[in-house]
Amino acid sequence: MITQVKRKVLSTRARLLESARHLFWEKGFAATGMAELLDRAKANSGSFYHFFDSKETLLLALLDSYREGLEPVIVQPVEAAFNDPLDRIFGILQGYRQRLITTGCRYGCPIGRLALEIEAENLPAHSRIAANFSAWTGAIRRFLEDARERFPSNTDLDGLAAFVLTVMEGGVMQSRSYRKIAPFDHAVAQLRSYFDYLQKEKTLETSHRSLGTAGGSTSIRSRSAGGPRKSHTPGKTRKGTQV
Repeated sequence: MITQVKRKVLSTRARLLESARHLFWEKGFAATGMAELLDRAKANSGSFYHFFDSKETLLLALLDSYREGLEPVIVQPVEAAFNDPLDRIFGILQGYRQRLITTGCRYGCPIGRLALEIEAENLPAHSRIAANFSAWTGAIRRFLEDARERFPSNTDLDGLAAFVLTVMEGGVMQSRSYRKIAPFDHAVAQLRSYFDYLQKEKTLETSHRSLGTAGGSTSIRSRSAGGPRKSHTPGKTRKGTQV
């Protein structure tokens, strides 16, 4: 018996988005021409303008699709693979490392690349790029919240989530420029060291709090058992004259 595997047939709109996903990443938004987009998507101009008013509109739709794909593509796989919330964070970073290795360190985060390329005056695009960054750090923030008890009480989890994003983007960018994985690995290693430092600080904080509580309890017990005690300062009489 021959089993036939049916391939998922993408709609024209989905093919146009996938074409833009590949070409904008490979060549950049400005350098990608309409003819290339249509050829890769196996679509004609009539089909394109049925779904999108312009290449700019296609870009905005693509940015929306990146944000919508964050959970199923980036977050859910590490949630399934790891139980520990901090392992999940480093699992996400490992995914970017694997993309760098697979592409010979030619990979670049598509959102980061578009953020650098798109002119600052293009507010609709940058608002969506910012929304992607916020969604990414939001996912990291959730994992940090799950591990909150392992960090000092005054830890800024929002700032720490933004720091993780900075490590990822900066590490990817440098590895792509140097064409070697070392810069990314160094960045992640420093992040891991900082996490270790915070957890050690939490241990010290807990220890000091426990000692303070124990000391306070002992003092209360002593006062309760023996009543108030007179203070005797060595070297002085009651009136303060020297002995």
